[in-house]
Parts: sequence; C-alpha cells; structure tokens
Amino acid sequence: MVRLMTKCKYIDDYIANIRDGTVKASKELIQAAYYIEKKLSPADVFIDVPKIEKAIELIERYFEMKLLPWELFVLALVHCYYKSADSIVFDEFYIMMGRGNGKNGFISGLAWYLTTHYHGVKEYNVDIIANSEDQAKTSFDDIYGMLDRTWDKSKKFFYKSKVEIRNLKTQSYIKFNTSNARTKDGKRSACLIFDERHEYENSKNIGVFSSGFGKRKHSRIFSITTNGYVRDGVLDEDLRLAEDVLSGRITNIGLCPLIYKMDTDEECDNPDLWEKANPSLPYFPELKKQMHKDFVKKEYDKQTELDFYTKRMNLPRSDREVQITEWENIEATSEPIPSLEGESCTAGIDYATLNDWAAANLHFVIGEMRYDINHAWICAHSNDLKRLKCPWRQWADEGLLTVVDEKEISPDLITEWIAKKAKSYVIKKLFLDNNKYALLKKSLRAAGFDDDIQKNLKCVRPNDIMKTIPVISSVFTNHLFVWGENPVLRWAAWNTKLERRGAKEGTDTGNFYYAKIESKSRKTDPWMALVHSMVGEDLLDTSESTFDDLPVIIC
Repeated sequence: MVRLMTKCKYIDDYIANIRDGTVKASKELIQAAYYIEKKLSPADVFIDVPKIEKAIELIERYFEMKLLPWELFVLALVHCYYKSADSIVFDEFYIMMGRGNGKNGFISGLAWYLTTHYHGVKEYNVDIIANSEDQAKTSFDDIYGMLDRTWDKSKKFFYKSKVEIRNLKTQSYIKFNTSNARTKDGKRSACLIFDERHEYENSKNIGVFSSGFGKRKHSRIFSITTNGYVRDGVLDEDLRLAEDVLSGRITNIGLCPLIYKMDTDEECDNPDLWEKANPSLPYFPELKKQMHKDFVKKEYDKQTELDFYTKRMNLPRSDREVQITEWENIEATSEPIPSLEGESCTAGIDYATLNDWAAANLHFVIGEMRYDINHAWICAHSNDLKRLKCPWRQWADEGLLTVVDEKEISPDLITEWIAKKAKSYVIKKLFLDNNKYALLKKSLRAAGFDDDIQKNLKCVRPNDIMKTIPVISSVFTNHLFVWGENPVLRWAAWNTKLERRGAKEGTDTGNFYYAKIESKSRKTDPWMALVHSMVGEDLLDTSESTFDDLPVIIC
C-alpha cells in the first residue's frame, strides 16, 4: 500500500511512527492508522493546517502545557473536513488509554478551544458528562482554573461561574453533567464529552444527551476512558463497535477509535512495551516511576494487581486466580440459540433467599454444543436492589428477567415457568440445591417434579458441582456454550469465582467450588441455575462428547 501524505505533519509523522515502531502500538492502533489514511484519501478531504497550528498555539499558551505527539495527532484529526459538504470527517472520537496519561488535561484544552472564535462556530456548546459530579467537574475545573489564572485578559472574552463557562463572542458554553441528571433533556449541545465510559452500566442515560445533539455545525462526540470492571456495559459495546469499524465491517459512520492497550499478558511484563497502553509514558517520568512501583507491588497486593492490568494496561480482569473463565469466553456465548423444540434437556433452579433473586435454567446438549435458556426473577423489595451493578430495569423491559412486586418471589412463579417450558421441551430431570428444596417442594410436586414418586428431581450437593466444574471450564475454553443474547446470564457468570476446597483451612485438595465475588451487588443465581442443570448432563445425548474422562479428585 502506498503511504498517503496528507501534508499535515502531525498526522503523517504519527502514522509513520506507528508503522516503523517508533511509537509502540497496539493491534487496534495499527489498524486505526490504516483506517485513518483511507478516510483521509478522497480528494474532497481538506485538512485545515493553519487552524490546527492556531489551536496548538492557544492551548499550549493558555494551559501552560506542551502537547504530546498523540495529542497533536488527535487535534489534527479534529480539523479534517469534506470541502463539498463543509462537514467533518470524524464526528466521534473514542480514546482509550491507561490511567495517568493526561486524557483530562488534553480534553480540557480542546473543549475550551472549540468554544472560541478561532474554531469558528457560534453557539458551539460543550457538555461534559460523567457518572459522578466529581469526575464530570475534572475538566471543567481545569478550564475554570486556567481562566482564573489569566482573568485579567480572559474576562474580556469569557464569563465564568462554578456551573457554567461561556465565551462572550461565540455565545458557546461549557457545562458539566452527571449521566443520571434530570435536566439533560432539551440541551443544545454541539460537543459531547463522555468521561470514563467504563463506569457506565447501560447506554440509556447516555442516549438522552443526544436528543438535542447534531443541530450545530460540525458537532462532535469525544469519549475518553480507561478500561474497567463493568462487563457487558457501555464500554464493551463501544469496543465491539470499534472492532467492527477498524476491521472494515462498518463504514462511513465518522468514528475514530484510538485504542491504546497491551495485546497480551506477556507484554505487560516488559516495561519497554508499556507505551502501547500509555502513550504519554516517554514524556511523564512520574507516571513511569509510579507504574514501576505498581508493577512490583502487584505481586503482594491483589487490588494493585487488578488495577495494574485493568487500568494501566487496559487488559480487563477480575481476580486472575479465581475468575471462572476469561471474559472473552463468556462473551462468546452470545451466539443465537437454534430451535430446540422437542429436544431433551435438564432443568436447574437456584436462589439465595426468595426476597432477593431466583433463577431457572434449561440445559441442552447437541453433540459438543451446550445450549442454555435462562430466566431470572428479582424481588422488588430486596435490600440489595440499590447496590446492584447492572442495568436490571433494562433487562426487565427486554423480558430477560421478571421483577416481582411482592415481599418475596413465589415458588409458583418459578415452577410455572418450568411447567410452561415443559410443553416445548422434554425435561428429563430437575436439579436444585439440597438446602433449598424444602421451600420449593410443594410447588414443584404440584408441577410434577419430585424425588420419590416421579423421581425426576435431584438435590444437588457440593461434590456434584465439583465434578461438573472441569467440564464447564473446558466448554468455556472451547467456546461450546451458546446462551443467545442474555446479558443477565453473562453478568452472573462474571460475578462468580472459583475457590479451592480446603485452601482456607490449609488442606487444599486441588478441587474447586463456585463462590460469589461480592454478595450484595454482584448476584450469581442465574449462573448457578445453569451449573445445577449441568449436573445432569449424563441424562442427555453426549455420545460425541470428549469430556467424559476429565479427572476430579474427591477428598
């Protein structure tokens, strides 16, 4: 491929440095270099170099900073236009990089510049959005502080208060917002800045900000973030979209994804490669010092280890030693479930208390593949409801779970769901925790499930689950689970950890059991309903299975 020369040094030099290895780049950043070249190749594209130079001069002078190569690159891409339509090439920027690289400092200068007459758009209103007020105010306070320092001059051009900054010449404002603010409707934003998107559990609140968006000339969205611990939320949706854009599966949406991350765990052990996730590292000696300190401390402190990989390296994980599987394996379960009508299956039920959560699962084995149909119930009066780290209301609206507005979840609701499914599938046997059977016994018997007459019910004990865990691990690794589009089940699986049996007592047997990572905000009931149903796999057609001989030692 012949290299495109845009005649803008900030773009050409950065792309060249990515290509020749001067800038150590992730797989996604290398893809972005090719993608950006392609986007800028049409003859109709115009890069306003004088405006770029003026933006650099203003930001560096007023904010007393020297812009780094990646910042100059982004600033240049902001000023790429289609001449014929007088529109911008990139109307959305998605920037992910490690913590401490100056994302907020850069976005502060950029937001301020966009409100000035040098940018050249009147009423170019900037709204900064974050999950908390403190985070939303970070860049706003940077700009306010700069204006305070330069007020003798800046007061001729700006109005400032603790809640709004306004350019007097262009009548463009800068405001901060939280993602759950009630006053977000009706805004006339020309620029939306989403800060730390990894904290957002769903896009419902974010979407409301776009209701008045796009009416101003050259409207833009900037998302800046590190990776985080909320899985299957806004961040993972963003990354899936970025992947499809960079791979060419989606075109012409104006998104510019710049993802700075490590590509493998092994790279994280090489400080010379940390720049891949931290582009400011060569210029920030204090950041380099702190990262080396974290690198050493992570061997002694679990939270430092988790933050080092997730926040510094942008390789997300929960506890590496106990997570039931990698997130990629859980994410791979979202393939569509084929028609299974008339097929045999096992059923599983799990709940901790009926005034909290409950779940049921149907488990099918077709050749090597494992298919699961799962449903959950939430008690609307659960004490843990406000602590839940998931978009449960959205899931309820989508029919993935049922909210029960009673003091507790009636066992009849669970058994009615199973009885209804039994009309479409052949349920060989039902499995549930030995300690939970008494409360559901009457309802299950009425639905035709018992352990003495029909003998189509089994109470599950810890050893039963222990035997199933190696099979589950192998099914995950080989991507043989299919759950359809069920974020509730994926979330519950990610909330579950493996603990060694006897490890706390000093009598480690080498076997594992499942446990909750955090009991109040991260529920596991949908996952454990699946686990219980898998205890009965030997009742299903596993003639082609390779899992029969997986060893388990019971002590």
